[in-house]
Amino acid sequence: MPDFLFEDIVDKKNGFLRGPFGGDLKKEIFVPKSKYTYKVYEQGVVLNRDSSIGRYYISKDYFDKKMHRFEVSTKDFLVSCSGVNYGAIYQLDQNIEPGVINQALLRIKLDNKKIYDNYFLYLFRLHIVNMIVGRKGDSTIPNFPPLTVIKKLKLSLPSLNIQEKVGGLLRSLDDKIELNNHINTELETMAKTLYDYWFVQFDFPDANGKPYKTAGGKMAYNATLNRDIPESWEVKHLDNHLTCNAKKLGKKHNLAEIEYLDTANLTKNVIYTLQHLEFREDNVPSRANMIVSKNDILYSTVRPNQYHYGLIRYPVDNMVASTGFSVLSHKTNTEYNAIFYLHLTNDATSDRLIRISESSKSSYPSISPSDILNINIALPNTDELLNKASTFLNPMFDKIAIAQSENKELESLRDWLLPMLMNGQVTVK
Repeated sequence: MPDFLFEDIVDKKNGFLRGPFGGDLKKEIFVPKSKYTYKVYEQGVVLNRDSSIGRYYISKDYFDKKMHRFEVSTKDFLVSCSGVNYGAIYQLDQNIEPGVINQALLRIKLDNKKIYDNYFLYLFRLHIVNMIVGRKGDSTIPNFPPLTVIKKLKLSLPSLNIQEKVGGLLRSLDDKIELNNHINTELETMAKTLYDYWFVQFDFPDANGKPYKTAGGKMAYNATLNRDIPESWEVKHLDNHLTCNAKKLGKKHNLAEIEYLDTANLTKNVIYTLQHLEFREDNVPSRANMIVSKNDILYSTVRPNQYHYGLIRYPVDNMVASTGFSVLSHKTNTEYNAIFYLHLTNDATSDRLIRISESSKSSYPSISPSDILNINIALPNTDELLNKASTFLNPMFDKIAIAQSENKELESLRDWLLPMLMNGQVTVK
């Protein structure tokens, strides 16, 4: 196969671009989203493979004056340049918001006369990222090499015909994974909508099957929430409903092996990897880790704005969560956990926890379990509505978990095929 330099296969003018200096995207310049704003694309987009993620925007005026160079386009590749997920790659889809990359990303535009997008994506994941990650220097946290180094990486490419076949096969597996993810997003949106109608807008079905508040149900002012709530409802801290970190592994246990879940491996309800550990004194991170059971809610106390949370429907045997999580569960009926998961992850609660984390004095933005348990929630004083909501919500989250499990199998198949296809050990007709 002919050899190329990396710089030979990208757009001659705009092939590589690192994000702006951090000082160019300070929080004080961010503005509310509007018709005339530009989104700041962050690492979360790459790590979650979801271009819709993002909460920070800049004005058109600031974009025109200083940030237009860093604009993203349909089909651009974005690469994470810092942190534990250094080297992750994602291709932007067709329907993206106008925006710019932040300082932690590299933007790549290809020359499709030399290489097809699909083939490049898998070539990057298999070979190029290893070339890049191998150049870590002396830093504990990897530093992305200068672009002068990246541009001179040597690559071997087959013909465009072979690229098309190999990339097409691998992409077909990823397309099925993306379809499952799309279905899961729709299911979670439906779950959030039900929660919002019933527990935020209070339009749950009344005795006649009509929306309670809209149909004139009795409301009463609540000073804690500073709003009207249904007359018979009560406002309490989550501490009144949920246990937190109640199932610590401790010193007395009979586990010979564990499946260890760290915060880097749980993203938006999806477990990507588990670290399999034999239980020995020298290789288990901490005996303070928590055992994870079905329906448990995991919420990251470190960098909670990075989407490290989940409702665990089908944990593997002996799953243990790191001390970076709060593991929460209803005190009497874990079938209600989906309701509390949706409360914890709705915009209002998430914004509050993020504000708390950003005001913390620790090295990384963080919250404490008590920050979570001190959150208020308005609920009816009987279980009837909770039971009814659970009968709708739990099947949705079951379907989400099943699709996630299928995706893990598809990912394993793709990753098994990837090196053989890229090295020519297996051919596609």
